[in-house]
Amino acid sequence: MLSVYCYTQDSLSLKGQLSAWMLYNGANDLPFYAGGRYIPQLNYNMRQKKETHIDFEASVNINGSAGFHPFDTIVTTGRIKPYRLWARYSTQQFEVRVGLQKINFGSASLLRPLMWFDQVDSRDPLRLTDGVWGVLGRYYFLNNANIWLWGLYGNKDPKGWELSGTNSHFPEAGGRIQLPVPAGEAALSYHYRIADTRNMTGIVPQYSEVKENRIGFDIKLDLIVGLWFEASWVTKERNLGMFTNQETINAGLDYTFDIGNGLYAVYEQLFAANDGRAFTFQNTSSFSLLSLSYPAGLSDNISGIVYYDWKNNCSYNFLNWQKQIKNITLYFMGYWNPEVYNIPSQGTDQNLFGGRGVQVMVVLNH
Repeated sequence: MLSVYCYTQDSLSLKGQLSAWMLYNGANDLPFYAGGRYIPQLNYNMRQKKETHIDFEASVNINGSAGFHPFDTIVTTGRIKPYRLWARYSTQQFEVRVGLQKINFGSASLLRPLMWFDQVDSRDPLRLTDGVWGVLGRYYFLNNANIWLWGLYGNKDPKGWELSGTNSHFPEAGGRIQLPVPAGEAALSYHYRIADTRNMTGIVPQYSEVKENRIGFDIKLDLIVGLWFEASWVTKERNLGMFTNQETINAGLDYTFDIGNGLYAVYEQLFAANDGRAFTFQNTSSFSLLSLSYPAGLSDNISGIVYYDWKNNCSYNFLNWQKQIKNITLYFMGYWNPEVYNIPSQGTDQNLFGGRGVQVMVVLNH
């Protein structure tokens, strides 16, 4: 259910997140990388009647990084871009949000077939992702069922699992209905867009307009363990060879073991296929994932993730120690991966994580 806020007066707040990091990976051409990011966030809440709420959010992603090989080479990058910019009207059972926003849903935890509009990387402790421009409406029924409807416009770059961009001259649209079921909830999702394959030069035929439909299903049950199943089918109305159809399936479970302060474990199995004809499963890949997290104390948490690529018979390993000191969070991360990086992740820096390396990150929230 949506929360209802009752304000006696308008409110304005400013907060932000400042982060800095350094990485060493001897397998890279530039073994040392360092970077920083600042995301200031402004929120404004307007005074309304008892059961309505109007608020606004604006934030900017200011980031820069430098890769260098000692004493001879340095490469720098930097960018300033909007991170969130939206307005929302909500009541006790309804909300509509317009602007640059994060839209995500589904029951899977880390390997998510329904990662249609965000690009959250499970390795990223900050869970950062670019938003999409559009309008999202949600209605919540009293029995916990809910309906989502959305329309997107002007998002030309690939998002989520998309291989091709979107023709920004045409709107995208879709929806989702989620219903309660015994011991959990289930949902059906749909999205339509006009894809633009001209960014896939040399891979598929070049079209500026390719109609694309995608259907998703997910269910999550809370039994002795948490169980979920999530699947997505994306199909295009032009022949793009093996990229005409994409099927992605995830099954997973989680459980907290009564060991010390509680050991939280997640296991997921991902199966993906790209085929000319739907559901022929000729070009497939399969990944298993095990994630463990343990609170070592009030201010410390140790976590690790292992991916196994069954097609290439190799594993990807991440370890993270998180320490909280008031409003400062420290992250000490290590990884041991194949040098040729094929993990199913949408992070933009995945080339930095091939081979073996360590990373230190400092985050200040104010």
